[in-house]
Amino acid sequence: MNNKRHILFLSVLVSVTLPFLPLLLWSFSERWFYPALLPQSFGLRGWSYIFGTVNSQILQALISSFFLAATSTLISLAVGVPAGRALGLYEFPGKRFVLLTFILPVIVPPLAVAMGLHLWFIRLGLAETFWGVVLVHLTFCLPYTIFVMRGTFSDYSPEFEDQARTLGASRLQVLSRVTIPMIMPGIVVAALFSFLLSWSQYLSTLIIGGGRMLTLPIMLFSLMGSGDRPVAAAVSLIFVIPAFIALLASAHSLGRAGLQGVR
Repeated sequence: MNNKRHILFLSVLVSVTLPFLPLLLWSFSERWFYPALLPQSFGLRGWSYIFGTVNSQILQALISSFFLAATSTLISLAVGVPAGRALGLYEFPGKRFVLLTFILPVIVPPLAVAMGLHLWFIRLGLAETFWGVVLVHLTFCLPYTIFVMRGTFSDYSPEFEDQARTLGASRLQVLSRVTIPMIMPGIVVAALFSFLLSWSQYLSTLIIGGGRMLTLPIMLFSLMGSGDRPVAAAVSLIFVIPAFIALLASAHSLGRAGLQGVR
């Protein structure tokens, strides 16, 4: 059984990482011309361009992207967890309309959403600001968070909380020792969705940010058009690192329970 698991793990690892092998080669290449199978010479110019100077635009874009994604994720969880609880546990008039309203930003093309919000953000003074970009990211992150948490709470029983209160637990103790541990897998999935969605936003950031909010996707599109393949490949690898971290985190937090269930 262990050998089968190791083989399965290696197969998944190879299938996931193999497409990124050309990017890795490009990032360390100095000259690579067709029809050569491998680069003619190697170097660190692509990586030194990113980390060589403190004031590097790419490094600044990396920091901006991280703080944008982290802020969007935290706000999305703060709003999405109680909203998902209400939608998952309770029935109330207009519930279907509320669900439809939350899913509309996912159905409507992102360009239309960003263009529609741009005029309102200009009037509110939120265009070309950090918080304006966070708000437009929330229009995409929040629906996923709400629906993930709704599914989590649909299988959740509040009777565990009632039992804890009967035994003398305070509200804070119920929240920290009963509710959060039981819904933690849903929180992990919702946080990963929110972070990756915000991390990968290009059009909404470009439109609402007005070019002043420099993020990694914006820099990546610019580098891809410049023809500097070593630098573009290095930035691409940095761009996909959160996806690998999300994959490992989800496998660690969710896969262990699944394997125990198989046993």
